[in-house]
Amino acid sequence: MKTTLTLLFVMLLLVIRGPVAGQPVKEHGSLSVKGTSLVDRKGTEMMLQGVSFGWHNFWPRFYTEETVQWLRDDWACSVVRAAMGVEPNRGYIESPDWSKEKIEAVIRGAIGNDVYVIIDWHSHHIRLEEAKMFFSEMAEKYGEYPHVIYEIYNEPERDTWPEVKAYSIEMIKTIREIDPDNIILVGNPHWDQDVHIVADDPITGYDNIMYTLHFYAATHKQSLRDRGSYALGKGIPLFVSESAGMLHTGDGPIDYEEWYTWINWMRSNKVSWISWSISDKDETCSMLKKSASSEGNWTREDLKESGIKTREMLRKFAGKETSE
Repeated sequence: MKTTLTLLFVMLLLVIRGPVAGQPVKEHGSLSVKGTSLVDRKGTEMMLQGVSFGWHNFWPRFYTEETVQWLRDDWACSVVRAAMGVEPNRGYIESPDWSKEKIEAVIRGAIGNDVYVIIDWHSHHIRLEEAKMFFSEMAEKYGEYPHVIYEIYNEPERDTWPEVKAYSIEMIKTIREIDPDNIILVGNPHWDQDVHIVADDPITGYDNIMYTLHFYAATHKQSLRDRGSYALGKGIPLFVSESAGMLHTGDGPIDYEEWYTWINWMRSNKVSWISWSISDKDETCSMLKKSASSEGNWTREDLKESGIKTREMLRKFAGKETSE
């Protein structure tokens, strides 16, 4: 079975190729949404593929411009995600200036290295006034750059879609007063898995918004892909801003069969995707070991299994050799 899965995966890699990494923003420019697709300045359909940093307040040492450059050059990322923890210890609510310092290091790294960057409000609860203040500042500073994507609510945990929808509309209004066109990612209930509900009651009246779908492949399988397909079928643009191959806890063995099925589904539907996470916690989904430096330059010995496989996929999809 393992040999069969490996052969299937290799065939998938050979058949499906993504945009070559290097200078993705220079190549594609300002992004927009057309139907369910992300398109570049020429109107050509495209996908972004990359990784998310772990919570900034737990793994701040990786939030460096050098790490962003390494992820572009060695991992072939066309996008990185800066996950700003909001409520936990040393999060934005408790330490706003320090939090912005860490997030902005990644933003500067992305702009300087010509990759796209998701500014992620990494929260499980609605904090409208604080979010408006933060994103107003980010839009003022960085809204002129085509590199920037706003993720206004990471994973609603208990809020209903009407509550999340009302919050999101307020956030979209706030950002659009400053930045009229960069992509905005909208969350949905139950950890970004209720896209089927969104599909029946979407936000209207605004351009360049997409809805996030999150999965952990050993837990979330065909039923969640069916929800995603339903949403796409109703014209709802999706962006997988967080995903991985193990259980939803971030731990346990990687389910390669389901992970590759997800990758195939995303690429077949031209859905951009992000893998979680650049961190060194003792768990399966953290891609790095404690030996990994804070500035990149990682060897294979610095990577855990999920890091090795994610890097391998990103490099192959970008048309780069993986023997390095």
